[in-house]
Amino acid sequence: MSDLAVTALLVLALFALLGSGVWIGLALSGVAWVAMELFSSRPAGDAMAVTIWGSASSWTLTALPLFVWMGEILFRTRLSADMFQGLAPWMNRLPGRLLHTNIIGCAIFAAVSGSSAATCATIGKMTLPELARRGYPDGIVVGTLAGAGTLGLLIPPSIIMIVYGVSADVSIAQLFVAGVVPGALLATLFMGYVAGWALWNRASVPPAERPTSLREKLWASRSLIPVVLLITAVLGAIYAGIATATEAAAIGVVGALLLSALQGSLDRRTFAESLLGATRLYCMIALILSGAAFLTLAMGYIGLPRHLAEWIASLGLSRFQLIVALALFYVLLGCFLDGISMVVLTMGVILPTVQAAGIDLLWFGIFVVLVVEMAQITPPVGFNLFVLQGMTGRQLTWIARQAMPMFGLMVIAVLLIYLFPDLVTWLPGKMRPGR
Repeated sequence: MSDLAVTALLVLALFALLGSGVWIGLALSGVAWVAMELFSSRPAGDAMAVTIWGSASSWTLTALPLFVWMGEILFRTRLSADMFQGLAPWMNRLPGRLLHTNIIGCAIFAAVSGSSAATCATIGKMTLPELARRGYPDGIVVGTLAGAGTLGLLIPPSIIMIVYGVSADVSIAQLFVAGVVPGALLATLFMGYVAGWALWNRASVPPAERPTSLREKLWASRSLIPVVLLITAVLGAIYAGIATATEAAAIGVVGALLLSALQGSLDRRTFAESLLGATRLYCMIALILSGAAFLTLAMGYIGLPRHLAEWIASLGLSRFQLIVALALFYVLLGCFLDGISMVVLTMGVILPTVQAAGIDLLWFGIFVVLVVEMAQITPPVGFNLFVLQGMTGRQLTWIARQAMPMFGLMVIAVLLIYLFPDLVTWLPGKMRPGR
């Protein structure tokens, strides 16, 4: 059987399993088992056991459940309830006024959550009713929230960065630091769009609320200060080389528990709920990663990555054309799969091609996160769109239309990091080596 026929058979088997409702991790493992059993001489059972055990016992992966737990703990504090009250006085003088709370709120919560859907849901639960009550137009409110919610993937600590780091064997600490500048850049682009929209549609923006003094602003923001300090401590420990990503995650969990205790929101019930929530999410991700690791091994045995890399090389694409092709590929794939599945499913095949083109894997990781962010707001499987549909009751197509300007700004962000790669690589280059 030709390589093309084998590839087509495996792809059809994968989509058949996914379409039938089989869990993604099990679907990946099933296709890998078929590939090993039919098209290689190595026993499939032995390969599955060794690969899944090696993937699940990776020390690097221990940062993931800890960061997820940190986000779950802080999610159950008064952070989400107090965030609007703390941010609103600072936004009152900006063009667009309280619309900026969507973006700044998502940026702050992204630094403790690591999940796009969780960021969108948490900030939306807080800002949607408040902004509607104050008379802000639904379209711009929902559109900016859909776009800004994706910052949960880019601003560290990010779950998808950990998944990419494990899949591509790239330093997670360096990925975290590399995401800081692009994350700030994207948030700035979103805020610039809101300001421009507000200046163009002055009549649609409610009047400013009463002026507040600096002392009043600081007092209103008092509940956010400990969270910002915790974020600074976690990322600062990584940047300064004091702690690895796993150690910084442990610091974050301890800090989140202390913060929750000081706020009076830590009791036996919330502790158990946060631990169970983190365990469920991590088990889902670990199952996907294990299945993807086995599928990557199977693809290696049948030679698919090598053949694909040779085929792409034969096309004679320039580096820019390759990046454009990969961006389109990931956005299209995002119409059917979630971000983590996209990364683990494609890395084994894509990385040889990327390395052959001389693309820095650290830079490529941030590029992948950005294009996966774009996929989060493209129907039919845009996770942020689903979250907002559940919260607003609006049609999915209407929400997608409101989010289209944010999609365009993400395209601009991808072009900027391509033209100026130092936006990604400069800060990690300044890192002190960790232990």
